[in-house]
Amino acid sequence: MKAIQNNKLAIIGLFLGALLGYLYFHYIGCQSGSCAITSRPINSTLYGAVMGGLFLSLFSKGEKV
Repeated sequence: MKAIQNNKLAIIGLFLGALLGYLYFHYIGCQSGSCAITSRPINSTLYGAVMGGLFLSLFSKGEKV
């Protein structure tokens, strides 16, 4: 449970990024089907989740090394 509390922003970023990645696929997407990320919904959803998690993890207060 402590791990979830310590990484709360990263987890929120994962879900928010996944949602935004899917919405990007749905509304913009790739018309030709040759785009690597936006040609399939799973690709854009996973890419959005990773980017969202990484971005919001920048703002977490962790140990300073």
